[in-house]
Amino acid sequence: MSRAHHNLVVWQQAIALVKAVYALSERFPQSEIYGLTSQMRRAAISIPANIAEGVGRNGVKDRIRFFVIARGSLTELDTYIVLARELAYAQDTAVIDEIIDRVFGLIGGLINAERRKGAAG
Repeated sequence: MSRAHHNLVVWQQAIALVKAVYALSERFPQSEIYGLTSQMRRAAISIPANIAEGVGRNGVKDRIRFFVIARGSLTELDTYIVLARELAYAQDTAVIDEIIDRVFGLIGGLINAERRKGAAG
């Protein structure tokens, strides 16, 4: 059975981002397991989950709401990545930064496409 959100590049990239965040946060100090590690992973997981939930909704406004939540989680994750660098838990986050930029643009595209649908319908 094919699921619509599995075919979206934005969802696929968001899954790649989750995997990259998990790999990065594995190297954080054990003292951060309930702090930055947990917060970062939770925000990362929220991105593809909210994209999937948005795709599964019927109304344009409902879909947009979940895509906006995904974008909010993405910006939250970006802040945690900055903190990880500032706290010297992570040095090279270039790959994650690139995926964040890509996903941010793709989510913006989803939101704009849904808004156009809403205006046309």
